[in-house]
Amino acid sequence: MREPEKLLRVGLSTSVCQRGRSGVATYIFGLIDGIVRSAPHVRLTLFGFAHDKPLFAKWLDRCDWEEVPEYWRPAVRDVFWHQFILPRRLQEARCDLVHIPSYRRVLARPGRPQVLTIHDCASFRLRGKYDVFRSTYTKRVVVPLARRAKGLITVSGTTADDVAQFYGIPHNAIQVIWNGIDHARFNPAAAADAPALDWPYFLYVARFEHPAKNHVRLIEAFEQMVTEHPHLPHRLVLAGADWHGAPTIHARIAASPARTRIVAPGFVKTEALPGWYAGAEAMVYPSLFEGFGLPPVEAMACDCPVVCSARGSLGEVVGDAARLVDPENPTDIAAGLLEMLQPANRALWRERGLRRAARFDWLEVAKNTVATYRRAILSD
Repeated sequence: MREPEKLLRVGLSTSVCQRGRSGVATYIFGLIDGIVRSAPHVRLTLFGFAHDKPLFAKWLDRCDWEEVPEYWRPAVRDVFWHQFILPRRLQEARCDLVHIPSYRRVLARPGRPQVLTIHDCASFRLRGKYDVFRSTYTKRVVVPLARRAKGLITVSGTTADDVAQFYGIPHNAIQVIWNGIDHARFNPAAAADAPALDWPYFLYVARFEHPAKNHVRLIEAFEQMVTEHPHLPHRLVLAGADWHGAPTIHARIAASPARTRIVAPGFVKTEALPGWYAGAEAMVYPSLFEGFGLPPVEAMACDCPVVCSARGSLGEVVGDAARLVDPENPTDIAAGLLEMLQPANRALWRERGLRRAARFDWLEVAKNTVATYRRAILSD
């Protein structure tokens, strides 16, 4: 008879979930859900801010909760808390291993094996993405500490290549584990039952971050489209919370001759997204750089055709299932949008998208992540 697996206690830092409004938050939620559903021999201890606790309520009967005072939420304080307080809290919680799901919080002296997830290398690849302090901290502090991690995960092969180049970490020390999506939520049937918007529209789901998310060129592309085809009734919906550079985007919307047809509803809750995807003429994602890029996959799973940049990992993630455009060329973006008005084109990209989206599953992410945990324990 096979012996039962030994319980593995994993401390998971959740402080970078940004109140649930980021791609890293989606990663954290998806990973927790996958582990809880598929790995009974892993017990997660979640270290999180007091005000974020409701975000994790659905898992707290199967995970332990270690509260972090809100005083430590600002970024610099949070880094201090991770370096000087979390190691002691991990010991008190009797954690066998710690998983830091965002590279800037990597620990210098964790006191136990550490697994680190690196989502992108934007500090190296995209000028203006972060301020001088963050970029310098990444290059001078994070890089040498990441080399000491017992397990290193990247969410795409593209990011793994960047880590090998910029961190000097060999490929064989990096585990590439694609992100997943919640197929119970993002699927054609569920999307069809969810409310959509009341008029024809193109949808972009991304936080208002300039220049990285490339909203300004998308607005220029939309202006070209409506100028050349004034009979079209479509609107451009820019759904996302404000982030670095948001005032530039809002100012550009206000100055646009098409401003009455550009809708900026702010952050859209995950529960509403399936209906918004399904109701869109197309989901457009012209980002200049992504470590993964979840919204295009979510849209594909909801039977929504996708117009997408291939920058960063996006080409790897969408494969041949999206109409690729040059994100620095508004005319090319506009052409991609116009193609989605043809039923044959929409049918082609919808079919390809559904097939592609099926490859991304949080249960698979959980299985591979737990295997990384066990290898980290054995290598310590």
